[in-house]
Amino acid sequence: MGRAVTVATCALNQWALDFEGNLERIFRSIDIAKSKGARYRLGPELEICGYGCSDHYYESDTLLHSFQVLEKLLESPATQDIICDVGMPVLHRNVRYNCRVIFLNKKILLIRPKISLANAGNYRELRWFTPWSKARHVEEYFLPRIIQEVTGQETVPFGDAVLATKDTCLGAEICEELWAPNSPHIEMGLDGVEIFTNSSGSHHVLRKAHARVDLVNSATAKNGGIYILANQKGCDGDRLYYDGCAMISMNGETVAQGSQFSLDDVEVLVATLDLEDVRSYRAEISSRNLAASKVNPYPRVKVNFALSCPDEIAVPTCMPIQWRHHSPEEEISLGPACWLWDYLRRSKQAGFLLPLSGGIDSSATACIVYSMCHHVCLAVKNGNADVLADARRIVNDETYIPEDPREFCKRVFTTCYMASENSSQDTCNRAKLLAEQIGSYHINLNIDAAVKAVVGIFSVVTGRTPRFSVYGGSSRESLALQNVQARIRMVLAYLFAQLTLWARGMPGGLLVLGSANVDESLRGYLTKYDCSSADINPIGGISKTDLKNFIQYCIENFQLTALRSIMSAPPTAELEPLVDEQVAQTDEADMGMTYAELSVYGKLRKIAKAGPYSMFCKLINMWKEICTPREVASKVKHFFRMYSVNRHKMTTLTPSYHAENYSPDDNRFDLRPFLYNTSWSWQFRCIDKQVNAL
Repeated sequence: MGRAVTVATCALNQWALDFEGNLERIFRSIDIAKSKGARYRLGPELEICGYGCSDHYYESDTLLHSFQVLEKLLESPATQDIICDVGMPVLHRNVRYNCRVIFLNKKILLIRPKISLANAGNYRELRWFTPWSKARHVEEYFLPRIIQEVTGQETVPFGDAVLATKDTCLGAEICEELWAPNSPHIEMGLDGVEIFTNSSGSHHVLRKAHARVDLVNSATAKNGGIYILANQKGCDGDRLYYDGCAMISMNGETVAQGSQFSLDDVEVLVATLDLEDVRSYRAEISSRNLAASKVNPYPRVKVNFALSCPDEIAVPTCMPIQWRHHSPEEEISLGPACWLWDYLRRSKQAGFLLPLSGGIDSSATACIVYSMCHHVCLAVKNGNADVLADARRIVNDETYIPEDPREFCKRVFTTCYMASENSSQDTCNRAKLLAEQIGSYHINLNIDAAVKAVVGIFSVVTGRTPRFSVYGGSSRESLALQNVQARIRMVLAYLFAQLTLWARGMPGGLLVLGSANVDESLRGYLTKYDCSSADINPIGGISKTDLKNFIQYCIENFQLTALRSIMSAPPTAELEPLVDEQVAQTDEADMGMTYAELSVYGKLRKIAKAGPYSMFCKLINMWKEICTPREVASKVKHFFRMYSVNRHKMTTLTPSYHAENYSPDDNRFDLRPFLYNTSWSWQFRCIDKQVNAL
């Protein structure tokens, strides 16, 4: 009787439509799994084509190339004597499914379509795929000719079935099915399935990892069994960072943990586990056994292969471990840094340019780039040949070895302080000192000449010269003059990104980084087409509160003492004239609300699905110690007016790293109108009625 089974799962940095690269990474994972004695290898969801293909799933090319990759896998000696479980789209009877293709020794054992599709938040699977709705039902799938020629099979089983090997029984789940209230592993476990597999395309959100780990462990805590989870990792072409965390669990306890953030393109976890531990665990759960006696059985695909080893008695089995979670500050330091590295190397650019204002947001962005440089050096030190090759190509030096993060930062990161007559010497000094400490190539320039030229054109055409409000101008004039400064900074940022390396006698161009946080975007506290307009924004999904905590983390862990004065300074746009050489303008005064309040509004609006009236009803209780109902009503009305007036800015928001579930990203995550009736007359009247009653 087979006891000790050796299984492997992996986290792969796949890239949408990069069939060649995806195939190479799949092969590497199989080689590593086999070298460690695994008899079963699980990969991430849709790993052959990459999860983020979006509307490319509609194209027949995507299906064709996926089968071509499958052909390469089937015919390769590398996939012999190990059950391989790979993900790809499959068209069955003219319906497109998100599938697992499970094969062994040039024979496809089962094609298992996804039953529960992810269709909330950033996920739109129902747009491209259809869920398999025939529970415990299997049909014949007619293989394409290129696959038939390799396998010798004309048809294979397609549907909701499990695999019965010589020594155990395996059942597959795909990503969302683990999160569903009626997860398949429940019924499969009652039907005698001992090993559950889950191939995921799950992205990072701050403070989310524990939820995934808890779900995996709870899947086998009540029912017993072995649970194997694979996940994609990295940036595969859009705003999401897939955060790995491949894991293996048994009887409610983690036995193997993969990294959440890493520059390794291929990470493989292997565990040897005793099936008798599953059987003895289940034996004493009488409620489970009573339910199992009445379960509707799954179709079983018989597999003439064993996952256990011949000399199983001598093989040591894995023991439970304690999962180590990152703090939110560590997540900010690691996740966006890995995302930036993937974006930089895959876009084939030579580095980044950041307008560095000396404030918290741009400084936090600079620290994330510095963290990226730190992890590149660490990966090279640990022998990561892929990272070394990418670093050499980026800096255009085939002999280069990145060893010092500051030195590497100087090569790939340019910071630029764009002063105006409204800028203080304090912010200039803070930006310069931080640039020195992280090692970036730093530029100081003054935009006054450009501002005067643009305003001069307006004056020549109209015969009128706008003035700031402190000099007697109207609020319209003052706002327009602030916006001119902000937009000129964006134009100059792109000019310097394109030509700075040219001026220094170096090849390539730079990606422009934005640094507007999630709260400012929600409120619309930014100029449309200012420095918030960039190529990508690593902090666009992170709150001001979390960024402040991250800055403190960088002071302590990277010894960036320049951040202390940045932390203590009040946030300011520095677009209005100084008063006695001191900054008079502050963000929170401009916005009419604090950043802490903005985070609350954002979470209620998006996560709690609260409109103006519901938000008021919740806040009169949340804030009853600090605000009267009338004050709460005033705050809620002001937020919704400002949010709706500025919502149009979200349509051009720079692609940002997705880190918060209250992100206002208009592209896919937060779908709303951008032309509102900003009076909210009906909603506000309901609020007023309640205020009067209270």
